[in-house]
Amino acid sequence: TVATHLSKRRALATGGLLLAALPAIAQAQTASPPPADRELGGVTVQSTAIDDAEAETSYKVSRTTSATRTDTPLVDVPQTVSIVTVKQIEDQAANSIGDAIRYTPGVFSAQGEGNRETILFRGNSTTGDFFVDGVRDDVQTYRDLYNIEQLQVFKGPNAMIFGRGGIGGVINRVTKVADGRQHLGARFEAGSFDHYRGQVDLGTALSDVASVRLTGVYQNSGSYRDGVDYERWGFNPTVTFGLGDTTITAGYEHFEDDRVADRGVSAYLGVPLRTRRGEFFGDPDNSPTWTNTDAATLFVEHKFSDAVTIRNRTRYADYDKFYQNVFPGAVNTAASVNPAGLPAGTYAAGTIVQIGAYRAGTQRKNLINQTDLNATFATGAIEHTLLVGAEFSRQKTDNLREEGFFPTSTNAAGVQNIFALISAPRIRRSDVQWRSIASSGINRGTTTVTAGYVQDQIALSPMFDVVLGVRYEHVKTKVTDLRTIGFPATQQRDFDVTDNLWSPRAGLIFKPVENASIYAAYSRTYLPRGGDQLTGLSITNQSLAPEKYQNYELGAKYDLAAGLSLAAAAFQLDRDNVLSLSDPNNPASTLVPIGRQRTKGIELSAAGEITDQLSVVAAYTLSNAKFLDSQSGTVVAGNRVPNVPRNAASLWTRYNPLEQLGLAVGVISQGKRYAATDNLVSMPGYTRVDGALFYKLTDGFDVQLNVENIFNKRYFTYAHSNTNITPGSPTAFRVGLNARF
Repeated sequence: TVATHLSKRRALATGGLLLAALPAIAQAQTASPPPADRELGGVTVQSTAIDDAEAETSYKVSRTTSATRTDTPLVDVPQTVSIVTVKQIEDQAANSIGDAIRYTPGVFSAQGEGNRETILFRGNSTTGDFFVDGVRDDVQTYRDLYNIEQLQVFKGPNAMIFGRGGIGGVINRVTKVADGRQHLGARFEAGSFDHYRGQVDLGTALSDVASVRLTGVYQNSGSYRDGVDYERWGFNPTVTFGLGDTTITAGYEHFEDDRVADRGVSAYLGVPLRTRRGEFFGDPDNSPTWTNTDAATLFVEHKFSDAVTIRNRTRYADYDKFYQNVFPGAVNTAASVNPAGLPAGTYAAGTIVQIGAYRAGTQRKNLINQTDLNATFATGAIEHTLLVGAEFSRQKTDNLREEGFFPTSTNAAGVQNIFALISAPRIRRSDVQWRSIASSGINRGTTTVTAGYVQDQIALSPMFDVVLGVRYEHVKTKVTDLRTIGFPATQQRDFDVTDNLWSPRAGLIFKPVENASIYAAYSRTYLPRGGDQLTGLSITNQSLAPEKYQNYELGAKYDLAAGLSLAAAAFQLDRDNVLSLSDPNNPASTLVPIGRQRTKGIELSAAGEITDQLSVVAAYTLSNAKFLDSQSGTVVAGNRVPNVPRNAASLWTRYNPLEQLGLAVGVISQGKRYAATDNLVSMPGYTRVDGALFYKLTDGFDVQLNVENIFNKRYFTYAHSNTNITPGSPTAFRVGLNARF
């Protein structure tokens, strides 16, 4: 049962990982000084191939392996790449991906029904384009940032590097691993709405060959939303061995996230309801959602020489996801007589809101193996950085959905929709009955991928580089429809579809000076009909071609000597083969892949240090994301993509007037956004101001105060539909204590 599960999770977490680690932190001041960066067995540990020191002390990162699967300066990557460092994450007290991307151009959040992260890259929504250390991590859930060095955001189709999907971009978490260095750190937070959180980072070298590291987190928080709370905990130990020219890193993560699924408020007459910001629409006590994740990884790197390296990464992940929600629907637009769930009578238009319910579970097991061979060589005066790689994966998914029925005085079996007063929209219905109906999805799916890819980064001269690459993927998706209620005996149950996908990438880079570049790029990706959650095959779409995404981009990058990186890009991203009604004015007409969507835009960004005392992260996005064809009677040509403002800007700047004192101000501004594809409800634009104070107590301890929404601005964060819109938080405070040795 739900109650049993929650009891079990709290019992496991209580007692906790953090308390066990406190003695080590308390003794840290008397511990021996940390050793200098070291090599294990003669091999520098770079399993994630990033500059840890830069990510830990700056808002800027200069290099990455993820963008090209080779160690490449960002200025030489023909693509918009935004990296949120662990330094920025800590300064902004960001604990989720949604928090961390607020200062990133071209990326926005949607609500995700209160049970998952939903990100929009250049106007394209996804719940599956999430990666960890370059490996797919795609179940619908929330992810924590306790164990990462940086959050990498790649814009545009990314199939050449990350595989099918990646339709408008991807997010990759680069994790902390044992690296031969000493790590003694902890962070404790407390704040508004009963927010409590602690995390640790402990690591050391055991010998010249082996090192270990443990990161962990526990959080228990309330919310400005009535009846909503969050509990999450996890730990991630890793061990690294340096054996001559070979480095081996093994890790395991267990992570649990338990929370109340909050789907916000409804709308009336084209705008969200302006209720008290904490007002819950539905039943929070009957809306739990949780995800348990267990993942094991093995990374092996072998250097044949300074010019040739092979890397292999294997990840097995087991996800158990459940969510249940009692949530709002539409507000009555005409007088209602004797509505279900309310006392008999007549209710004027705009006074009651529909309430519905359903629950669903997903179990997924991913086994993914990647191998990359990197080689550098020259053909005459032309230098090459060659990547040859392969990926094999098997992903198995089981889904079950049940609908909620509310018993009434005249119907003991229950009705699917009842009503609540807008003046009192929070209900308490412990008698909800859960059962499947003909439209409830119950299925099992298996997706296997065999992929190969090759890429060459060609230095034609000191001023001109070319990047050429292509990935081939053989994607086989099998889905079995397991419904028994209302399922015709002769209807097809088993679907078996194979897609052979070719995803190219090309970029031309002009470098007038070593630290600046101007580039032109093209990339393409596909989304098979199984969707980013793999099990979307049906009679309607099984024979249709995958959706196709093509990105055209012109950009420039400039690394200033002081430590500031500037970037600008103009792009056009086209989406084709979108399912649309063959007759948009006839809802009964067949679906055909004729729809098109286009996003044009400009993205500007700055990140890093202007002076030794002044750091900045700034972004501006101009987005024109529209449907080019009518897909239905309500989604017509010219409609804008929901949750994407035409203009968005953000600025975070930190100033240290003294060595021990720091001040920061953050400004986030977004224009009007639509809640759904029909563009009938819009969320007003807003500007929110945040701030922070930092004070260094000693060499090992510092304290910080973060204030969200200093001026208590009323705004709406994002939406899932016209009837599920999330109000923004009022002014909120967090105090954090950081310990590092």
